[in-house]
Amino acid sequence: MITHRPKGTQDWYGSDMHKRTVIEATARELCKVFNIKEVITPVFEHTVLFQRGVGETTDVVQKEMYTFEDKGHRSITLKPEGTAGAIRAYLENNMYAEPAPTKLFYVTPAFRYEQPQSGRLRQHHQFGVEFVGSKSPLVEVELISLITTFIKKIGLKDAKLHINSIGCANCRKTYNEALLDYLKKHEEHLCPTCRERMKKNPLRVIDCKVPECKEIVKDAPRTIEYLDDECREHFEELQKLLTEMNIPYEIDTGIVRGLDYYTKTVFEFVNSDGFTLCGGGRYDNLVHEIDEKQNIPSVGFGMGIERIIYFLDKENVELEPEPAVELYVGVLGKEARARAYKLVNELRMSGVVVETDYMERSAKAQMKYANKLGAKHTVILGENELNSNSAKIKNMETGEQTEVALDAIAAYFTK
Repeated sequence: MITHRPKGTQDWYGSDMHKRTVIEATARELCKVFNIKEVITPVFEHTVLFQRGVGETTDVVQKEMYTFEDKGHRSITLKPEGTAGAIRAYLENNMYAEPAPTKLFYVTPAFRYEQPQSGRLRQHHQFGVEFVGSKSPLVEVELISLITTFIKKIGLKDAKLHINSIGCANCRKTYNEALLDYLKKHEEHLCPTCRERMKKNPLRVIDCKVPECKEIVKDAPRTIEYLDDECREHFEELQKLLTEMNIPYEIDTGIVRGLDYYTKTVFEFVNSDGFTLCGGGRYDNLVHEIDEKQNIPSVGFGMGIERIIYFLDKENVELEPEPAVELYVGVLGKEARARAYKLVNELRMSGVVVETDYMERSAKAQMKYANKLGAKHTVILGENELNSNSAKIKNMETGEQTEVALDAIAAYFTK
């Protein structure tokens, strides 16, 4: 071995790869039902996109981005999240010229330089949805409904919806003044980063993970107490819609989300240990931050696939198994090899999962291998079978054997 995989990355194979495949397939199938179209954006973008879109005072931009200068001396960043790139693509490709709203989803790698932990890696993968063009709280409810359905489909039970409103620029000004007054009384006990945040974006202090800061902000003013009439009505209608949809929720004034582009609604799905499965909300100013000529409301969420797998493992949820090997075709002698592989290929073209021998094993060793594969049936083709133009298909569960003409074996499994 000349090297190992970089810290905070993962090789995907075996059971985890199967889980990821099922998760992504479930997400795509659900998005099809909700009429949400897939978008794929570059793995890297110009750094300014995340500085302006995500926010210069966020941990993501300040501490976690993989940023480098390319050979053309341009500052490039591996995308730390999916939203900014999706909105950039929406604007650059004039998707706003199509009838509103625009509904996009992505399954994408994302990169953050942080300490790896359970369900959080330096290269991770996100399933996200962006809903662009509507101010209605019905949009938040649609995305929350999609997430709720997704959670049920994959079998998770311990994930409760937490919601909050962080207001808009209008009510945020009044809130920031009240929060700043409070924080100044505790400034000497805040971490250096939060003392800097106080000057640029006081709301970010609420999101700090340093224990001393978390203790201080417990009694800090909350955004929900400073909402203007429009934001309050929006939040109240959101709650009525969730109640009508029978989606249980909890108002959690500690949620502000870690990215600057959020306005009004923010939400998270959290388990009983306080571990977040996914999060999202409304970001009516993001389009304007990226293109000052545009002012289009948007809502979205991001859900880490590694985080979903962590939740599945924690709850001991078994996903649907991989398709079983329906037939193992054993081969005895070179003379039977071509006829056996013709059968294998014919069945595969009909959608039947089939395996055969590539290692020139003995008949006994091939049957052991078939058992390890969990093959439902086996058949062996050799000189005798070629001469008689028939072979015995064995049911590996019951031991029952059925003699079938070679030309009829494919039909036996596809009828």
